[in-house]
Amino acid sequence: MSNLAKSVFLSYEFLVNLVTREPLYFFLKFIDIDFVWLISHGITLKLDLTVKNSWPLISSPNVSSAAMSFRVVRSSKFRHVYGTALKREFCYDNIRVSKSSWDSTFCAVNPKFLAIIVESAGGGAFIVLPLNKTGRITPDHALVGGHKGPVLDIAWSPHDDNVIASSSEDCVVKVWQIPDGGISRTLTEPVVDLLYHQRRVGLVLWHPVAQNVLLTAGSDNNVAIWNVGTGEIMLQIESHPDIVYSASWNWDGSKLLTTCKDKKMRIINPRTGDIEEEAVCHEGSKATRAIYLKSGLIFTTGFSKMSERQYSLRAPDHLDEPIVMVELDTSNGVMFPLYDPDTNLVFLCGKGDSVIRYFEITAEPPFVHYINTFQTPDPQRAIGMMPKRGCDVNSCEIGRFFRLNNSGLCQVVSMTVPRKSELFQDDLYPDTVGDTAALGAEEWFAGKDADPILISLKDGYIPPSEKSKSTLKVTKRPNVLDKVGKTGGGGANRNSTANEITISEDYVKEFKEEIRKLKAMIVKHENRIRSLEAKLSSSDSQNNNSKVESNHTNSKDNQDEEELAPDEV
Repeated sequence: MSNLAKSVFLSYEFLVNLVTREPLYFFLKFIDIDFVWLISHGITLKLDLTVKNSWPLISSPNVSSAAMSFRVVRSSKFRHVYGTALKREFCYDNIRVSKSSWDSTFCAVNPKFLAIIVESAGGGAFIVLPLNKTGRITPDHALVGGHKGPVLDIAWSPHDDNVIASSSEDCVVKVWQIPDGGISRTLTEPVVDLLYHQRRVGLVLWHPVAQNVLLTAGSDNNVAIWNVGTGEIMLQIESHPDIVYSASWNWDGSKLLTTCKDKKMRIINPRTGDIEEEAVCHEGSKATRAIYLKSGLIFTTGFSKMSERQYSLRAPDHLDEPIVMVELDTSNGVMFPLYDPDTNLVFLCGKGDSVIRYFEITAEPPFVHYINTFQTPDPQRAIGMMPKRGCDVNSCEIGRFFRLNNSGLCQVVSMTVPRKSELFQDDLYPDTVGDTAALGAEEWFAGKDADPILISLKDGYIPPSEKSKSTLKVTKRPNVLDKVGKTGGGGANRNSTANEITISEDYVKEFKEEIRKLKAMIVKHENRIRSLEAKLSSSDSQNNNSKVESNHTNSKDNQDEEELAPDEV
């Protein structure tokens, strides 16, 4: 907006006329510039962010600022959220920190395991620790180390706490099955290798609703969507001109949001690969991140032209017009937005930062409300966020973070809402996303959509082994994940009990047939060995008889010569 337009005095009547004629994104320009003027004239802005193309409603009970009264302190149940770092004995120490410069969180956590990418000789590896195995980790602890190059990203399946995907500089994506209790020796054999990318793969992301659907993105500028259950690639998205920095699914997984090195963010149809919307995310040349919020809005982090770190809030229909754009500082680290859909809180964790900033997204201006900052003395190298079903509801914990610093300490940080009552707090813990898939991979690829299945945390999170188990659906193509025994874990579709391997009848028949053939071959070889032994024995006896006869003839000739008279010789 020009300086002349900024100096125009906006009367209340003009403002109302403007709102009724112009769309929302145009009106938001005035909020950024004249928000102080609006407050001084007692004008209240109410905006429903959950409805597309919603209109702001303006009311002014009294235009006179002298008679105006407004609430100074915003009412929020999360205004007093504070962070607490657990004692060292409840953390994880002596972890070999990865030296990779790739912009990734390097950490993934679920209610059963903690996985961290570590430095490893002779290829890439990551360590998997049960959550209860705290304290100092031995240097020779078993690793997951099947990659030939450094591991760049890892992600736990949201529907099975024993399945994790990893990507590496060796251009391969591997999916692993982790047994209950962790691994006792180095694991080098994955459940399946996903081969498609021609250059290093720096991003893996599971679908939030569909079972066994995985997204991968590589430095070859391509995005692939896989059906991990069959090991098949279902869609290749080749519309990005440069490296893909981040990807995010919306609430029901029907839309895909990506950010690219060309500074643009794109909304993509994940079943067809068509680009529906695109716009410049941030003007800076450094890496950007973007995530979908539960309401459908988009939260982004990036850099300005002057390398100042920024965050913004945008509507998907008007990506090029930010609702909010705020500059934070001039640090160089990429900010990773970690989002909690239950509380609508966004946690900003920068690589190399020693702070965790958290904000609340609401329908009231300025829409992104700063709450507080958790400060630590050591900069963080990696960070992971626990799903809500892994938080302690008895202590009003709404978030738990695992941050790894350069000294090898993985520090556990608990975010808590102070409450006097020890009863279950319904307002803090609405029904949250569970570990049950709402759709199968084939259903989702066929075009079906569904919201995530929610669970209540009132009685605490119940592991899948203690819940009623549903029967797996038989597919036409063999499911590679069904070949591996799932001893417990976070998936809901499972027939096996603890320490029991699930094998289909076809594989049993195949093994029996192979055993029968091996037995027949052994019998055949034994008969041949007996025949050869008999021939060898017969040949030896004949040779012995001939030798005896020859010796007998020679002895008889000698005896006859001795019996001859001297004149007969």
